[in-house]
Amino acid sequence: MTVLGAGDRPMTPGEVRDRLEPSGELSYSTVVTTLTRLYEKGSASRHRDGRAFRYGAPHGPAALVADRMTRLLSDEADRASVLRRFVGNLDAKDEQLLRDLLNE
Repeated sequence: MTVLGAGDRPMTPGEVRDRLEPSGELSYSTVVTTLTRLYEKGSASRHRDGRAFRYGAPHGPAALVADRMTRLLSDEADRASVLRRFVGNLDAKDEQLLRDLLNE
């Protein structure tokens, strides 16, 4: 996702592989599988370009961070404790921003 988010345009799996592993040691099929799964989860956009697909980050850097936070939260059974600690670690300005967003 970091590679997709840093790109100035959607990329083919080969372009993603080249950015991840310029030596070419990373399997092309592994990249295709990963990108397909990201697309199926709604974490990446995809459109056909000739015979290939191009993948991109659909919502920019903020969405990437939010997706990571959501995945981390989903891994923990005691979500209340995680959220309590998260909010407890916010500075006053961010805590107020979160309160404002929740009230919207």
